[in-house]
Amino acid sequence: MTYKIAVCDDSDADRAHIAALTSRWAEDAGHTALISEFSSAESFFMRYDGQQEFDILLLDIEMGGMDGVEMAKRLRIQCDTVEIIFITGYSDYIAEGYEVSALHYLLKPVHEDKLRSVLCRAAEKIRKNERVLTLETGGETVRLPIYKIRYAEVFGNYVTIHADAPVTVKMTLGELMRELDDRFYRVSRSAVVNITEIGRVTKSEIRLSDGSSVPLPRGAYEGVNRAIINMK
Repeated sequence: MTYKIAVCDDSDADRAHIAALTSRWAEDAGHTALISEFSSAESFFMRYDGQQEFDILLLDIEMGGMDGVEMAKRLRIQCDTVEIIFITGYSDYIAEGYEVSALHYLLKPVHEDKLRSVLCRAAEKIRKNERVLTLETGGETVRLPIYKIRYAEVFGNYVTIHADAPVTVKMTLGELMRELDDRFYRVSRSAVVNITEIGRVTKSEIRLSDGSSVPLPRGAYEGVNRAIINMK
């Protein structure tokens, strides 16, 4: 498979190192990697705006001008499919990663085995994002990319699936779960959430990245947190 990969880092040495490791991963995995290098967020957006062409972004956080966190926030406004992998010399930015649905953090110096593992996860997630649900509702057929689903909830004999717009279909939550993948976790008898969309978990609710919330039953908190950890 061919992947378009961007490496954005204001250190020439670090950028070249990451690009070389990424190229070696692709060759060994039997993929084709089209790698573009950028020395700043500004140079990235000069090329990216309006094109939305990258599958994976390896992004340094500490850069002059626009930093990596701000760059990722701006990018997410334009595109929700690119897999963002933060690269940093510090471990203080994990909270910001939830806001932009970052796949992972890698600490500098980047070790090849860890980078390979994360790139394999990114490739698998991209493959999963190609899956589509075909749903019959209101006399019409709706094709819904699975990655767009944030959560689903039961109302009587119907399930409402919340994506770009809510879709209500006559089915059980169990039937829906059989159509989904390991990104989805059943938090109660009446709700399923996309783990990758979770921004915050409290004892009483799950707050998703778009600001919506799903009630959390008593005793479900630990299970949700285990599911999040297992997705890392």
